[in-house]
Amino acid sequence: MAEEKIPADIKKLSFEDALAELEEIVGDLEQGANKLDEAIGAYERGTLLKKHCEAKLREAKARIEKISVGPDGSASAEPIDIS
Repeated sequence: MAEEKIPADIKKLSFEDALAELEEIVGDLEQGANKLDEAIGAYERGTLLKKHCEAKLREAKARIEKISVGPDGSASAEPIDIS
């Protein structure tokens, strides 16, 4: 199965904006007020927003660093493994 390409309009969203839109879509879908075609389109966009949010979280995780103090008192930073 091919990886779905995230559209440019979603890629430019911050994590918070993408999450807010995803929450709105989920709320609308839960209410069930949309027509079938609209619900399917919203679900597809929600899936892409979720993937974008997951990518943003992976990027943030990769940037988190752990600060260690050595026996001589020197500090060093290294990537943290939080998996």
